[in-house]
Amino acid sequence: MKKALSPNPSPINGRGEPNASTDTPLARLRERGGGEGDSLLDRAKTLRAEQTDAEQRLWYHLRANRLGGLKFKRQKPLGPYIVDFVCVEHALIVEADGGQHGENQEYDQRRDNWLREQGFRVLRFWNNEILGETEAVLESILTAALSPNPSPINGRGEQGETTDAPLARLRERGRGRGLKP
Repeated sequence: MKKALSPNPSPINGRGEPNASTDTPLARLRERGGGEGDSLLDRAKTLRAEQTDAEQRLWYHLRANRLGGLKFKRQKPLGPYIVDFVCVEHALIVEADGGQHGENQEYDQRRDNWLREQGFRVLRFWNNEILGETEAVLESILTAALSPNPSPINGRGEQGETTDAPLARLRERGRGRGLKP
Protein backbone atom coordinates (compact mmCIF):
# COMPACT_ATOMS: atom_id res chain seq x y z
CA MET A 1 0.00 0.00 0.00
CA LYS A 2 1.40 3.40 -0.99
CA LYS A 3 1.76 6.10 1.61
CA ALA A 4 -0.21 9.27 0.88
CA LEU A 5 1.92 12.25 -0.04
CA SER A 6 1.66 15.59 1.69
CA PRO A 7 -0.87 17.80 -0.16
CA ASN A 8 1.55 20.74 -0.51
CA PRO A 9 5.15 19.56 -0.25
CA SER A 10 7.85 22.18 -0.05
CA PRO A 11 10.00 22.14 -3.20
CA ILE A 12 13.11 22.64 -1.07
CA ASN A 13 12.93 19.91 1.50
CA GLY A 14 9.92 17.76 0.67
CA ARG A 15 7.96 18.54 3.83
CA GLY A 16 4.41 19.84 3.78
CA GLU A 17 3.35 23.38 4.55
CA PRO A 18 4.44 24.45 8.03
CA ASN A 19 1.86 24.60 10.74
CA ALA A 20 2.01 27.99 12.48
CA SER A 21 1.98 26.34 15.91
CA THR A 22 4.81 23.95 15.01
CA ASP A 23 7.03 26.17 12.86
CA THR A 24 10.19 25.65 14.91
CA PRO A 25 12.34 22.52 15.10
CA LEU A 26 11.90 22.28 18.87
CA ALA A 27 8.10 22.63 18.63
CA ARG A 28 7.95 19.95 15.92
CA LEU A 29 10.15 17.66 18.01
CA ARG A 30 7.89 18.10 21.05
CA GLU A 31 4.76 17.58 18.93
CA ARG A 32 6.07 14.16 17.86
CA GLY A 33 6.75 13.27 21.47
CA GLY A 34 10.48 13.90 21.19
CA GLY A 35 12.68 15.99 23.38
CA GLU A 36 13.60 14.98 26.88
CA GLY A 37 13.57 11.19 26.39
CA ASP A 38 15.07 11.14 22.90
CA SER A 39 18.64 10.03 22.47
CA LEU A 40 21.21 12.55 21.31
CA LEU A 41 21.40 10.71 17.99
CA ASP A 42 17.62 10.94 17.50
CA ARG A 43 17.74 14.66 18.22
CA ALA A 44 20.64 15.11 15.80
CA LYS A 45 18.69 13.31 13.06
CA THR A 46 15.72 15.60 13.65
CA LEU A 47 17.94 18.68 13.50
CA ARG A 48 19.50 17.46 10.24
CA ALA A 49 16.03 17.07 8.72
CA GLU A 50 14.88 20.49 9.90
CA GLN A 51 17.73 22.87 9.14
CA THR A 52 17.32 26.63 9.14
CA ASP A 53 17.89 28.57 5.90
CA ALA A 54 21.32 29.64 7.18
CA GLU A 55 22.28 26.05 8.03
CA GLN A 56 21.12 24.89 4.60
CA ARG A 57 23.19 27.58 2.87
CA LEU A 58 26.28 26.79 4.93
CA TRP A 59 25.87 23.03 4.48
CA TYR A 60 25.68 23.49 0.70
CA HIS A 61 29.20 24.95 0.79
CA LEU A 62 30.65 22.61 3.45
CA ARG A 63 29.29 19.25 2.28
CA ALA A 64 31.11 16.86 -0.03
CA ASN A 65 34.52 18.42 0.70
CA ARG A 66 33.52 21.54 -1.25
CA LEU A 67 35.38 24.00 0.97
CA GLY A 68 39.05 23.40 0.37
CA GLY A 69 38.69 19.63 0.47
CA LEU A 70 37.71 19.77 4.16
CA LYS A 71 35.35 17.08 5.41
CA PHE A 72 32.53 18.45 7.55
CA LYS A 73 29.73 16.60 9.32
CA ARG A 74 26.49 18.30 10.32
CA GLN A 75 24.44 18.08 13.50
CA LYS A 76 27.03 15.79 15.04
CA PRO A 77 26.72 14.63 18.67
CA LEU A 78 29.89 15.38 20.65
CA GLY A 79 29.73 14.42 24.29
CA PRO A 80 26.54 15.85 25.78
CA TYR A 81 26.11 18.36 22.91
CA ILE A 82 25.13 18.44 19.25
CA VAL A 83 27.27 20.75 17.12
CA ASP A 84 26.00 22.29 13.87
CA PHE A 85 29.08 21.49 11.78
CA VAL A 86 32.39 19.85 12.66
CA CYS A 87 35.60 19.19 10.75
CA VAL A 88 37.17 16.51 12.95
CA GLU A 89 40.47 16.49 11.05
CA HIS A 90 41.08 20.14 11.95
CA ALA A 91 39.19 20.06 15.29
CA LEU A 92 36.98 22.91 14.08
CA ILE A 93 33.33 23.45 14.99
CA VAL A 94 31.12 25.94 13.15
CA GLU A 95 27.89 27.11 14.76
CA ALA A 96 25.04 28.95 13.03
CA ASP A 97 23.32 31.10 15.64
CA GLY A 98 19.79 32.42 15.39
CA GLY A 99 18.05 34.85 17.71
CA GLN A 100 17.62 32.26 20.48
CA HIS A 101 21.36 32.32 21.14
CA GLY A 102 21.17 35.91 22.41
CA GLU A 103 19.02 34.59 25.25
CA ASN A 104 21.18 31.53 26.01
CA GLN A 105 24.62 33.10 26.34
CA GLU A 106 25.51 31.29 29.59
CA TYR A 107 24.62 27.91 28.09
CA ASP A 108 26.58 28.69 24.91
CA GLN A 109 29.59 29.73 26.99
CA ARG A 110 29.53 26.50 29.06
CA ARG A 111 29.12 24.47 25.89
CA ASP A 112 31.96 26.27 24.08
CA ASN A 113 34.23 25.85 27.09
CA TRP A 114 33.52 22.11 27.20
CA LEU A 115 34.19 21.76 23.46
CA ARG A 116 37.45 23.73 23.78
CA GLU A 117 38.52 21.46 26.66
CA GLN A 118 38.09 18.56 24.21
CA GLY A 119 40.51 20.29 21.81
CA PHE A 120 38.06 21.93 19.40
CA ARG A 121 38.01 25.50 18.15
CA VAL A 122 34.51 26.97 17.94
CA LEU A 123 33.45 29.55 15.34
CA ARG A 124 30.05 31.18 15.73
CA PHE A 125 28.23 33.12 13.02
CA TRP A 126 24.84 34.81 13.18
CA ASN A 127 22.33 33.48 10.66
CA ASN A 128 22.11 36.90 8.98
CA GLU A 129 25.89 36.84 8.46
CA ILE A 130 25.70 33.42 6.82
CA LEU A 131 22.85 34.48 4.56
CA GLY A 132 24.13 37.98 3.72
CA GLU A 133 27.91 37.55 3.76
CA THR A 134 28.38 33.91 2.78
CA GLU A 135 31.74 34.42 1.08
CA ALA A 136 33.20 36.19 4.14
CA VAL A 137 31.92 33.43 6.45
CA LEU A 138 33.46 30.74 4.25
CA GLU A 139 36.73 32.68 4.16
CA SER A 140 36.75 32.80 7.96
CA ILE A 141 36.06 29.07 8.24
CA LEU A 142 38.79 28.16 5.77
CA THR A 143 41.29 30.52 7.39
CA ALA A 144 40.58 28.97 10.80
CA ALA A 145 40.90 25.44 9.41
CA LEU A 146 44.22 26.20 7.71
CA SER A 147 45.68 28.21 10.58
CA PRO A 148 48.00 26.51 13.07
CA ASN A 149 46.25 24.57 15.80
CA PRO A 150 47.17 25.71 19.29
CA SER A 151 48.93 23.02 21.26
CA PRO A 152 46.95 22.07 24.39
CA ILE A 153 50.23 21.62 26.30
CA ASN A 154 52.12 24.85 25.72
CA GLY A 155 49.60 27.05 23.88
CA ARG A 156 51.86 27.66 20.90
CA GLY A 157 50.68 26.92 17.39
CA GLU A 158 52.14 24.26 15.17
CA GLN A 159 54.27 25.31 12.23
CA GLY A 160 52.20 25.48 9.10
CA GLU A 161 51.33 27.48 6.03
CA THR A 162 49.04 30.43 6.54
CA THR A 163 47.67 32.86 3.99
CA ASP A 164 45.43 35.90 3.86
CA ALA A 165 43.46 34.59 0.90
CA PRO A 166 42.89 30.83 1.29
CA LEU A 167 39.91 30.76 -1.05
CA ALA A 168 41.88 32.48 -3.83
CA ARG A 169 44.76 30.03 -3.34
CA LEU A 170 42.39 27.06 -3.50
CA ARG A 171 40.70 28.37 -6.64
CA GLU A 172 44.10 28.61 -8.30
CA ARG A 173 44.63 24.92 -7.51
CA GLY A 174 41.12 24.03 -8.73
CA ARG A 175 39.72 23.31 -5.27
CA GLY A 176 36.83 24.93 -3.44
CA ARG A 177 34.41 23.85 -6.15
CA GLY A 178 31.33 24.83 -4.17
CA LEU A 179 32.30 28.49 -4.23
CA LYS A 180 31.25 30.99 -6.83
CA PRO A 181 34.18 32.83 -8.45
